[in-house]
Amino acid sequence: MLSPVNISMESLNLMTLAPMLIPIIGALLILVIDLFKSGQDKSLYVMISLLVLGIDFAALLDSAGIFTQNGTVMGVFDVMLIDGLAILSQFIIVAASMLFIPLALTHKRFHEFSYPEFFALFLFMIAGFQFMVATDNLILIFVGLETASLALYTLIAMHNRDKSFEAAVKYFTMGALAAGFFSFGSMVFYALTGSVEINQIASVLSANNFADIGFVLVGVVFLLASFGFKLSMVPFHTWTPDVYEGSSAALAGYMSIVPKIAAFVVAMRLFEFLIHSGIVWLEVVLYIGVVLTMTMANIWALVQTDVKRMLAYSSISHAGFVMAAILIGTTQSNSALFLYWILFSFTNLGSFSMLWISRQKNLPAHQNSDHSYDKFAGMVKTSPVAASIMALFMLSLAGLPPFALFWGKLYMISAAITGGYTVLALIMALNSAIAGYYYLKLIVYMFMKEPLVGNDGHVYVSNATLPLKTIIGFAAIGTIFAFLTLNPLLEFVTSFVYNSGY
Repeated sequence: MLSPVNISMESLNLMTLAPMLIPIIGALLILVIDLFKSGQDKSLYVMISLLVLGIDFAALLDSAGIFTQNGTVMGVFDVMLIDGLAILSQFIIVAASMLFIPLALTHKRFHEFSYPEFFALFLFMIAGFQFMVATDNLILIFVGLETASLALYTLIAMHNRDKSFEAAVKYFTMGALAAGFFSFGSMVFYALTGSVEINQIASVLSANNFADIGFVLVGVVFLLASFGFKLSMVPFHTWTPDVYEGSSAALAGYMSIVPKIAAFVVAMRLFEFLIHSGIVWLEVVLYIGVVLTMTMANIWALVQTDVKRMLAYSSISHAGFVMAAILIGTTQSNSALFLYWILFSFTNLGSFSMLWISRQKNLPAHQNSDHSYDKFAGMVKTSPVAASIMALFMLSLAGLPPFALFWGKLYMISAAITGGYTVLALIMALNSAIAGYYYLKLIVYMFMKEPLVGNDGHVYVSNATLPLKTIIGFAAIGTIFAFLTLNPLLEFVTSFVYNSGY
């Protein structure tokens, strides 16, 4: 006869679930409000979403305090893991989401933003990403990944424009392949070690001195392919620019930041113990992947005629640049990853938001696409403030001092040199120089060509409202004055990374 199992609530440590449950409760609240009183103004759902994310951020601050006092905390049958990586990545996820949500408050009632389901799905997606980063259990990572991905496919399709359904189907196909590869890779590691927890897998593999190296490599190949799709690494990036093009500019900017930081953290947990174990094959493949992703994405960005597609390839290149941190595998490089992505969040979300406020429903005859370079020609004459802000974001993305991303690139390259990857550091510096060309190309169009869109400049700010201007202003301030907060931010990030054992 089975004896009853006694589990104390205290041992479950349910507080580790709080940051994930808050957005889930918020999403259910939005659905219940719509159920009982439909047709509410979208600004109500924007405010509820912001309030929920604010409470989530406060819960994360509380988790950060617990981690500072007690170190790594486990909870819910040791499935939840609250360490420095989980807290830092959740800060980025929630803060970037709080910057994204007010972009719904445009002049026009855009199709997807008029649905309460949009905001509910958005909050479910955030909870999925938070589950991904706050565990080292491969099953929960998979559940978080699929929860976030399924919500994101729907958000893309809800844009309801010519290319939106195509983008959603392509992203779904990429996501399905990634999920399949992740499942198979996880199965291989479970078969080898009898565990689905990354720490346990690392302990068992190192204890038997990687005796089954052939099977380990098979598992690694599948997991690498899975994260190749999620991080848009070459050659798995193929449909990523199409997905960005079919999404709204605001959602494309969001996708370039939040899903990738979640994938970076999981990749860091999975691959760094393998790199430190001396598996040369993995190091070589990662090295080639990082260099190809940086370089090829830059080359493709050079020949784009659409600013949105250029920024899509630019985002792929930045992801390759940051993936180098996982290859290097030192505390400095891991800290550089978080620093870079925090600075990148301001700049890239600002860039895509500038496209969002200039969105047109009906294209003039001379424009092939909504965000063609020709549209921005002579922008300084018709809308000088908007042109100056867009130029600021381009200069930051190019890595020019003293703007935000210069410091991120500098610290990442110095981490590569310190870690003994001098050739990689040179390749990273060369790629930054190549990228400067296509960012400056847009500035040349804005400042040195004659305008083609008329003289009122209204097209560049046709959707600008006070909330949108505030978000872009916040992104611009973060981009310009990042150097003032660099030291305290770096100390904060490094202490969390170091205390997590990375």
